[in-house]
Amino acid sequence: MGANLHRIGIDLGGTKIAGIALNPAGVQCAEARTPTPRDDYQATLAAVAGLVDELERQGGVVHGDGWVGIGMPGALSLKTGLVKNANSTWLNGKPFDKDIAAVLKRPVRLANDANCLAVSEATDGAGAGLHVVFGVILGTGCGGGIAIDKVPVTGLNAIAGEWGHNPLPWPTPEEYPGPLCYCGKRGCIEMFLSGPGIAADHLAVTGVSLEAVDIAEAAKAGDAAALATLDRHRHRLARSLAGVINILDPDIVVIGGGVSQLAGLYEPLPALLAEWCFSDGVFTPVVQSAHGDASGVRGAAWLWPRQSWEPR
Repeated sequence: MGANLHRIGIDLGGTKIAGIALNPAGVQCAEARTPTPRDDYQATLAAVAGLVDELERQGGVVHGDGWVGIGMPGALSLKTGLVKNANSTWLNGKPFDKDIAAVLKRPVRLANDANCLAVSEATDGAGAGLHVVFGVILGTGCGGGIAIDKVPVTGLNAIAGEWGHNPLPWPTPEEYPGPLCYCGKRGCIEMFLSGPGIAADHLAVTGVSLEAVDIAEAAKAGDAAALATLDRHRHRLARSLAGVINILDPDIVVIGGGVSQLAGLYEPLPALLAEWCFSDGVFTPVVQSAHGDASGVRGAAWLWPRQSWEPR
């Protein structure tokens, strides 16, 4: 492959698979998305391949002649080479990098989806020009990624930034020991802060089954129970971010994913963070991703060409 090829970015989410194509100048020339075939590994491979075909068609790219980068939940295990820690659990234990490269008939670059978001936002988004960016994806799961000077931090065990599978900090009696997580432990941050976590909390407290988006709509209409659910979520988010700030102290926290769009999510956070951070003042901005749903997929596209970094 030459240096002047199109770059295709794929964001493999738990609900949808999104994709873009960038021309050699880095300008977007195609965009497409498709539902994620949940719990079906072979269908997921086929869906990604179909999306790449569609992006090449839209962008006028010669079939098979575009670089492909994929942001995915979890990571490739350095021990086995198989996917680990994916909340899209049907990917776990699979050689996804090898299988998708075989289906696409070309080399493919993979990175954690939250790392892709962090790199995208650090490059020309909400964290542009800042040294340390902590990127968060609040959606089907609760991912985290770190970019330092636009370079993703992978870590020795390929788990840097994975805050979602630490226990919820400073739990109340009602929150302990917490719901069982797919990782096998109880009380993980992901089980409280993700979209399904919000829905489960609302059901547990009210007995009413609503999706997170419906809870947000009910809150806008003044529903007291929905407002209380979102208030609990903000307090839990503040405690969880305080733990990250106490350790990493990033220059900014950037939040993407569907939950990032909840009305009223950000305004209360500075005062709430001040209650929990180990500092006499908390100046860390917590903001919505500048590129919205496109941030992760843009970061995936920029996995090519090879940068000056290599994941450890």
